[in-house]
Amino acid sequence: MLDSIDNFWMQEALNLAAFAASKAEVPVGAVLVLNGKKIGQGYNQPIMTHDPCAHAEIVALRQGGAHIKNYRLLDTTLYVSLEPCVMCAGAMVHARIKRLVFGAFDLKTGAAGSVVNIFQGLQVNHSVQVQGGVLELQSSKLLKEFFQARRL
Repeated sequence: MLDSIDNFWMQEALNLAAFAASKAEVPVGAVLVLNGKKIGQGYNQPIMTHDPCAHAEIVALRQGGAHIKNYRLLDTTLYVSLEPCVMCAGAMVHARIKRLVFGAFDLKTGAAGSVVNIFQGLQVNHSVQVQGGVLELQSSKLLKEFFQARRL
């Protein structure tokens, strides 16, 4: 059952990632879910907003906080098309999200195990459940096509 739910929300994140690509942003999308309902979403937009913190995850977390009027996003699941960076992983810990589900692994800057693992540090004050590789091929393909087109 979780697999089909995870696939559904990850597809939503991938749709946002494709939208980011259409805006010449790195194609990453994120959806924040609470009790089966979307409370936040985002896509990468640091270039268009001139904001280095405008990653898909941060945008989704900000929307979620505004939606529930609390910076603690307890019992939420964040679906992201790409393994989060250190900044985004840290924000998830501070927001107290329950679960992170991501698509493609990021072997250069991934902070959920590929390069470092922010979520399993012994001194981290909140534990986030992490599952990677959900719709990984679709996410990887979107990223590869984006960067190949930029190199032409």
